[in-house]
Amino acid sequence: MEGSKGFGENGSSSDGRPPNPVGAARRQCFSVDGGPCNKTLARHQSLVKTKTSDISSHHELGVEYHDSGFMPIIRSGAWADIGFRSCMEDVYLRIDNFMSNYGLKNVVDQPNAFYGVFDGHGGKHAADFACYHLPKFIVEEEGFPREIERIVASAFLQTDTAFEEACSLDSALASGTTALTALVVGRSLVVANAGDCRAVLCRHGKAVEMSRDHKPICSKERRRIEASGGYVYDGYLNGQLNVARALGDWHMEGMKARDGGPLSAEPELMTVELTVEDEFLIIGCDGLWDVFRSQNAVDFARRRLQEHNDPVTCSKDLVDEALKRKSGDNLAVVVVCFQSEPPPILVAPRSRVQRSFSAEGLRELQSFLDSLAD
Repeated sequence: MEGSKGFGENGSSSDGRPPNPVGAARRQCFSVDGGPCNKTLARHQSLVKTKTSDISSHHELGVEYHDSGFMPIIRSGAWADIGFRSCMEDVYLRIDNFMSNYGLKNVVDQPNAFYGVFDGHGGKHAADFACYHLPKFIVEEEGFPREIERIVASAFLQTDTAFEEACSLDSALASGTTALTALVVGRSLVVANAGDCRAVLCRHGKAVEMSRDHKPICSKERRRIEASGGYVYDGYLNGQLNVARALGDWHMEGMKARDGGPLSAEPELMTVELTVEDEFLIIGCDGLWDVFRSQNAVDFARRRLQEHNDPVTCSKDLVDEALKRKSGDNLAVVVVCFQSEPPPILVAPRSRVQRSFSAEGLRELQSFLDSLAD
């Protein structure tokens, strides 16, 4: 289940956009359509300067936690809102039965689900394109569902290359998008991120960040950018873009080339084995995280799920609260629950506090009591 609010209706396609999804039965890729818009991730040309340096960096992979007796029960919901902008460029994807929906039969007899959020800029075409094509590249890759991390990373790069080819045929598609995906196969959760969307896992009430925001000002991204011939000016990549990784943006000079460039589409991946302590996952575009810290979002969502235990309503609750907090961006949120029951009430253990009086303190107390008696 999912929902959206704003101008227009659900759906991530319109005339002149990349190929439409083949139907809600196979995939659910939604946004709110509000007409043509160019999001202000790109810096005004008057502020562009030139500068170069060199050092390199690479993504990291984490694997942790094992509990062989646990198998997640997948429930999910999503919500999107145009917010205070004039048009909608956020897109989300929610597929609870990933392999079956893409025609892979009898592959795994375990939970398998796929979720994504895509935050477009300079137009919505790149976000629509990635939402439709990226999961297809995953399921069509030989070896899936084995070698999941390699295949997911490859799908990001294939999507980026395919969009370049689409733009070469139709220059009106020129745009870019950040992308974050979450794939569940059995107990494994694999999160891939390129940009500033974020995924946060709730583990026994604690926020576990499953992604890192790719901002040009981050030291790791700055080193990679400078090693690729780019620079960071006033927090912007090449003085133009305020994300360090994204799909698309092939039309922006000096950002990308087939042999590399300062703007990378390569995702960072993090993998965990889900345990009985893992309650739910929140993934959202940066409009949510502009007004929520990770632990704050987990605390808020936990309270809501304890009230109604509905991931759709919880997603809407997060979006509505972000609007109350004056988020200035589009909003798209997906909540994925791993248990059938609502999150348990956590009771903090009461600490035993040892209190004692010194002999001098006892004498002073006795003296005070004696004075009262007199």
